[in-house]
Formats: sequence, C-alpha cells, structure tokens
Amino acid sequence: MSERLNVHRRFVCALAALMAGMAAASAQVNDPPKLTTHQSYIEEVTRPATLDVKDPLAVFAFVLNSLPERVKVYPTENYFYFTFNLNGSPYAGNIRLDASDRDQGKVQFGYYEQTSGWRDDTPIAFRVLDASSGVRLEKLERFLYRLTYSGKSVLFELNDLSHVKPPAAALAPRERFIGPIFDDSGIRFFLVYNPAIKNFLYILDETVKVADDFFSSPKSDRIIVGKRSGFVFYRDRRLDRKILIGVYEENVRINNYFDGPFDQLPDNFIEGEALRNAILEVEPGLKGEIDRFGGSADGEIRFSIAPYKPYKNLQEFDQANRCAGRRHASERAYYRCFIFDDEPQVGAWPTRARPMNVHKRSSPDAPASPQ
Repeated sequence: MSERLNVHRRFVCALAALMAGMAAASAQVNDPPKLTTHQSYIEEVTRPATLDVKDPLAVFAFVLNSLPERVKVYPTENYFYFTFNLNGSPYAGNIRLDASDRDQGKVQFGYYEQTSGWRDDTPIAFRVLDASSGVRLEKLERFLYRLTYSGKSVLFELNDLSHVKPPAAALAPRERFIGPIFDDSGIRFFLVYNPAIKNFLYILDETVKVADDFFSSPKSDRIIVGKRSGFVFYRDRRLDRKILIGVYEENVRINNYFDGPFDQLPDNFIEGEALRNAILEVEPGLKGEIDRFGGSADGEIRFSIAPYKPYKNLQEFDQANRCAGRRHASERAYYRCFIFDDEPQVGAWPTRARPMNVHKRSSPDAPASPQ
C-alpha cells in the first residue's frame, strides 16, 4: 500500500511539475510586446553626461560597470554590441571575445560615433586589452568567460550552438556544412559550401522560430522578403530550404544589424580545417596566407563570404528568378543563379577581404544606453 502511495505521489508531483512548466511556457508565449516610448528616447538624448571618450579604458570601465553580472553574446563571431548617447552624440561599439585569442586572456574593445546614411566616416578607438591593461579574462567553461576590470566582473556567456545541425533534407548530396550562424539581426543560418559552384550558401535555419515575418515579391512567390530585416530569400526548387540571395544596400553601407551574415561566421563551431579548405577551393592563391578562420596572419583582415546581392529594389532579382526557373541539367547551373560575387576576381585577396579590428556596427533602432 505504501509503495502504491509513493508511486501515486510521484505521479502527482510529476504532473504538477509538467502543468507548471506548460503554464510558464504559455505565459511566456502570451506575454505582450515590450513598449518603448518617444519620451524615454528624448530624455536619454537630452540628459547631460560626462565621459572621456578619448580614453578607451575609461569608456571600457563605463561599459562594464553598466552591465549586469551576466550577459549573453548572441552573434557567432562573439561580438557583444552596445550603444550610448553622450550629450547629443550617439556612440556604438563592441566587446569581442575572439575565438582565436580569448583563451590567451585577450579581449578586443572598440567604439566610435555611430555611422548613418548621412555620415559614414567617423573615428574609431580600438584596443586589445589583457592583463597588461589591468583587464582579466578567465575561461570558466567552454562557453562561459569572466571579464574583470577595476573591481567589476561580468560573466560573458557565449551562444552554444554546438548541437545545431541542418536537417538532412536541407543539404544537397555533395554540400558541406561549415557551421551554424547566429546573425546580429537575430536570424539564424547554416553556412554551407557547395563544391559544384565552388562557393558558399547561407541557408535559413528554420529548426527554430525565425525572428522575422515575410512577404512575397510581386513577381514570384519563390522570392520572399523579411519585413524586419529586409533579407531576401529564394525558396529552393530542388530542396526544402530558403537561400539568402539579398540584403538591403543601405544596411550594408552603414553597417548595421541587417547588413547580412558575412561578419558573423560560426567561429566557435568550425571543425578543424573545414572553412580554410573550402576557401582555398574558391581562391587557391590564398594558400599559406590565411588561418583556419580565413583571416590574415596579423588578424587585420578576413576572407569575406558574401555571395548575396546588396539591392535597392526587388526587381534586381528578376534575372535570378528567371534563371532558377529554367530547366537545368546540372546542380552547378542551377545554384549559380543565386551567387552574385561570381565575377572574375583581380587581386582576389583585397576585394574578398573585410577588416576585422575596425568593425563598425550601428543599430538601426533608436540608440539606447546599455541595460
């Protein structure tokens, strides 16, 4: 009798826990959106403040002291972005725990006056900080680091996507999965190398709810556009997947959160030489010039993987749509329809490279102080 009672109690407890979990999940799903007001924006930009922006360590201390005890770094190139206003001037910057040197106790820190459509040339302050600067970065777990400066410590949790894989049906037979990407837009991708076209594809990760809503192009329901991001995808005719084919040109120019995933590669999840080998198939002349992340030896520049098109209007994808609609005998002919960086490269390293240390990122939203 006692055993039956214990079993019953365990069942009741388990059921209660399940119902509580379902209730919590339901409450989370049914939470209303977060409201931001014009009043809070005006009060922030008009509030007098003092900060010596010419002193990187003073700005670093301000940023660190403004953070809670634990933060999460979502983008997969491990940039923790921030913005603030100083007496009417908007600033932006980032703390980066670079996969190549964070375990050596180094942290990258940069900031600048925000770029915009009318102002894209602003000075940048950049420093690599370590114990010699009084900055201590400690690895606690694979995806957890403690950053300390002048008595303030913050735990930086990196985004663990180590178990994220594309569905088998989303890859062509010879394609190679390089790694998962969490873009600073909040949208996830799979970075894939297709040897048939000797180029890369960004495939939308739909194993989770996509942080965007979409509308179809007037010319074709094969082409869909993100209402929030402006990202343009093509619904693959051969596989159940969506291929990124375009990002809005103005977002690329001012380098905001929606400039595309070329600068959020899956650094924490690249296995061995997978990325370097793929890059060398695209550009054999880079042999001996790049590390396994596709970067130069001095860490200043990195191979740019951006096969999509910066666009001004959706009509620019009409040709790609017509191309994909033809009857193609080969995989190569079909998937080349979605590659927009195929023109012959002269001096391929400079034109295919992007700066690393000078990495601007402007928020498309109203600037706000760190929470």
